[in-house]
Amino acid sequence: MRITDMNWMQVDARVAQDDRCILPIGSVEQHAHLSLCTDMILAERVAQDAAEPLGVPVFPVLPYGLAAGFAAFPGTMTLRLSTYIGLIEDLLDSLYRSGFRRILVVNGHGGNTPAATVIGEWLNAHPDASVKMHDWWRAPATWAKVQEIDPAASHASWMENFPWTRLEGVAQPATAKEQIDYAALARVGAAAKRALLGEGNYHGRFQRPDADMYALWQVAVAETRELIQGGWH
Repeated sequence: MRITDMNWMQVDARVAQDDRCILPIGSVEQHAHLSLCTDMILAERVAQDAAEPLGVPVFPVLPYGLAAGFAAFPGTMTLRLSTYIGLIEDLLDSLYRSGFRRILVVNGHGGNTPAATVIGEWLNAHPDASVKMHDWWRAPATWAKVQEIDPAASHASWMENFPWTRLEGVAQPATAKEQIDYAALARVGAAAKRALLGEGNYHGRFQRPDADMYALWQVAVAETRELIQGGWH
């Protein structure tokens, strides 16, 4: 159930019966030939698809995250770490005030990992709450499926190329990208990163057949749903 389809009275009634909710978080950043909003699109969609049969409320995705490394790519939006820390804390506080005590944060962007530290500190002050941070694309079953399909996969490669992250009229290269030099990428700023990355794919083919993508999505949705259903305390 999407929060956009609920009013405050419905939330109040729901939380009295079930204190679970989902907060997707993403990023707006370069994804080679895919949408700049790939990370937020995927985080929100996997959360909604996983929660739909359970009736657990899914909040609108937090679109912006920590993407300083891509700041030289036009269209990329990035927050300062200090801003992001406060934002995550404020969102958790808001969910808690609403009565939610079991919160699944579905993350769509690797750069957002500092949120896990913020969540840990927040939980120390809210011992009656339980919060899980779920990096959906690299969760065990989902990542195993990626490796089964094609281990040459990373940021902006085929593994993020779903029908709902492609852009109309934008052709995907038929070639595969050699793996970038991660060490070199880590020691330079955004402008140099852009020069090293080219179009932005880190490794692998740009697109695979839709049958592969739907098979991967089914695993990701099922794995996310399992986290919603159990293992809270």
